[in-house]
Amino acid sequence: MTSTVKLYSLPLSSVKTYFFAVLFIAGNLILPQIAHLIPQGGFIFLPIYFFTLIAAYKYGIHVGILTAILSPVINNLLFGMPPVAVLPSILVKSVFLAIAASMLAKRFEKVSIVALILAVLAYQFAGTLVEWILVNDFSVAIQDFRIGIPGILLQIVGGYFVLKALQKV
Repeated sequence: MTSTVKLYSLPLSSVKTYFFAVLFIAGNLILPQIAHLIPQGGFIFLPIYFFTLIAAYKYGIHVGILTAILSPVINNLLFGMPPVAVLPSILVKSVFLAIAASMLAKRFEKVSIVALILAVLAYQFAGTLVEWILVNDFSVAIQDFRIGIPGILLQIVGGYFVLKALQKV
């Protein structure tokens, strides 16, 4: 499935870059709080990545990277989640997601399920390898694949529908 949508690559010098980053960071603050109402909700739904995917795909690398870095850090400072011990792994995965999503959006020039699958799998595989190196525990590193499949699917399917809803923005 594909859908034509306006995609941007906003520069760091644009006020719009920071405006959209703030909006997506807010989404990445609210969604994890909702997910954490469910036991293991953060591990299952991987909510910290959702709006990073949307930000990077729709508005480019700068909005994506700002969202990827600031969302986990602000969440940690305000709510203690993610815990400091896992913050490096989440930051690495978030940055990989922002890079993959922005590159694939530029390559495909439209919203595509295939592009979203590739973006999510790219950050998950690359992030898992880095996490394995950081924590030296393969079982911990593959946790997203063991219990986070609903979150991975939410990112792909939900991301598609959110991006489609943003067609005219």
